[in-house]
Amino acid sequence: MENLDVMVLRTLRDWRLAGRRALLSTVVRTWGSSPRPVGSIMALAEDGAVVGSVSGGCIEDDLIARYSRAHGGDGAMPSGAPALVKYGITADEAHRFGLPCGGTLELLLEYDPDPSSLETLVAALEQGRLMQRTVSLADGAVQLAEAASPAELSVDNVELVNTFGPEYRMLLIGAGQLAEYLATMAKFSGFAVTLCDPRTEYHTAWSLPGVAITTEMPDDAVTAFKPDRRTCVVALTHDPKLDDLALLEALNSEAFYVGAIGSRRNAEARRERMIDHFDQTEASLARLRGPIGIYIGSKTPPEIAVSVMAEILAVKNAVALPREAAVAVAKAAVE
Repeated sequence: MENLDVMVLRTLRDWRLAGRRALLSTVVRTWGSSPRPVGSIMALAEDGAVVGSVSGGCIEDDLIARYSRAHGGDGAMPSGAPALVKYGITADEAHRFGLPCGGTLELLLEYDPDPSSLETLVAALEQGRLMQRTVSLADGAVQLAEAASPAELSVDNVELVNTFGPEYRMLLIGAGQLAEYLATMAKFSGFAVTLCDPRTEYHTAWSLPGVAITTEMPDDAVTAFKPDRRTCVVALTHDPKLDDLALLEALNSEAFYVGAIGSRRNAEARRERMIDHFDQTEASLARLRGPIGIYIGSKTPPEIAVSVMAEILAVKNAVALPREAAVAVAKAAVE
């Protein structure tokens, strides 16, 4: 699965270019618990077609009933300036729309977004660019600009500013069954996946579509990949000749996650090699993860892939993992 925001915007672009009326709904504020975070988007066409999500489903159903002709309904899609709508203001309404107790969310509805602006935005996102989209609340006019860094959505009485893209990316070093399971999970989590393995006999049987494949040496592949803060690099070959130099290149990048498969003994041996032969230190290797994965007693490739993907998503979402929390507590006790 591709990045959800890009999928929503691309579908909305296609609808509008085809002359279909549609709206773009964005979660702009939440109070209490909310099924979807601020910045989540959903597109709704006049015939009731939906892509994306702003809640667990009940709010989508209400929007479809109000603003489309789905199922023979008489919902009408307005024109003109964007509108702010709230759901879950009362306990009864929160229950009706499936919101958690005390949950309230506010949406901005943009009616018939400009197709040319959507086309420009989607093209930029497909090129891997980070884009800022500013919407005037007075008339719905949109301004696009390339952004220097990701930013949280902001909204006031004048405008909405939201940042989109680029996609999260994963570079896998080493083909094989585990790589195929991990790539599958990464794709449906919204990552663009690239597989690197110079050993042609290992990836000739690769059957997962939608994954870019390179046969460069792994360290060269990492350099060409240009890992940024939305990139993870995972080494899976168990071969120091392939893994070690790639990991060192990745540690010199902004990648948010760098790790390698293997036992605790293998992970310790890897660190010793890097310190003894590549002038590394404990400090320079602090970001290197290994053994990778959250402990769930996994033994099979699919279960190991689940544990690794869970750890990657936890790091991406800035969730402290148990072992990291324990290190932080120990460090605080010493200090």
